[in-house]
Amino acid sequence: MATVKQVEPRPAAQGGAAGTSLPREARRAHRRRRLGSIGRHAALALATLVFVVPFYYVILSSVKHNSQIFSYPPKLLPFPLYLGNFKELLSQTQFLRWMLNTLIVAGSVAAIKVLIDSMAGYALAKLQITGKRIIFILMLILLMVPLSALIVPLWTLIRMLGLLDTYWALILPALANPLGVFLMRQFILGLPSDLMNAARLDGLSEFTIYWRIVLPLIKPGLVVLAVIIFTDQYISFIWPLIATTSNNMELLTVGVANLHSRGGVNFGLWSASAVMSLVPIAIVFFALQRQFLSRSLAGALKQ
Repeated sequence: MATVKQVEPRPAAQGGAAGTSLPREARRAHRRRRLGSIGRHAALALATLVFVVPFYYVILSSVKHNSQIFSYPPKLLPFPLYLGNFKELLSQTQFLRWMLNTLIVAGSVAAIKVLIDSMAGYALAKLQITGKRIIFILMLILLMVPLSALIVPLWTLIRMLGLLDTYWALILPALANPLGVFLMRQFILGLPSDLMNAARLDGLSEFTIYWRIVLPLIKPGLVVLAVIIFTDQYISFIWPLIATTSNNMELLTVGVANLHSRGGVNFGLWSASAVMSLVPIAIVFFALQRQFLSRSLAGALKQ
C-alpha cells in the first residue's frame, strides 16, 4: 500500500515574502524622507532669496552711480565700483555725528538697563517684598501701553525739565521700559533658592549675593537682554524724532530719514547710508556670535 507523504509549508518561502516586503517599505520610507528633505531645503532656499536679494540690491545700488542704478539690463557685478556715494555721505552730511550719537545713546541705555533690570528682577524673584506681586502685575500692564499714548505727556515732562535736545532726553525715557525687569525676573526664578539661603547663613549681604552669586549665573540672560536693548535703541525712530531739534543731536535713524528730504532724489546716497548704518550691528554680531549663541543655548538647556 502506497504511503502518502504530507508536505509541510516551507518557512523559507514565507520568510522570503516578508523579506521582499520589508525592503519595499524601507524604500518607500526613504523616498518620503528624501522628498521631505528636498521640500524643506527648497523652502529654505526660497526664504533665503527673499531676504538676501533686497539686501544685495541695496549694496549694489550703493556702489553705482544714479544713472546706472536703473539701467537695463542690470549689472549684477558692477565694475569699476563707484565710491562717490560713500564720499558724499561722509563729507556732505553729518553721518558720523549721527552714528556717534546713536552709539552713545544705545550703549548707555543697554549698560544701565542691564544693571538696574537685573537688580529689580532679583528683588522680585528672590526677596520677600510686600506687594511684589502687585508690582509685577503693574509692570505687565505697562507693557501693554503703546508708545503713542505716552509721547505727549513724556514730551511735556522732558520739556518742563529742560532736557529737550540733549542725551538725557534720549536715555532717561528708555530706562522706564519694564521689559528687562520681566525677563530678568523670569530668568532668576529658575535659580535654586538654596544658593541664596546658604549665602545668607554665611553672613553675606543681599547686594553681595546678587553681585557674586546671581550675576555669574545669569550671564546668558544678561547677554540676551543687552542685545535686545541695544538693537531696540539703535533702530528707534519716533521718540528721537520728537525729542531732538538740532542736526547735531539727531540719531542715525532720524538723520538717514531726513536725507530723503534733502537734495532731491538720490538713490545711491540713500543706499550708501543704509549700508553704513548696518556696519555697527554687523560688527557686534560677528564679534559676539559665538558667545551669544553658546550662552543662549546654555540658558535654554539649564535645568
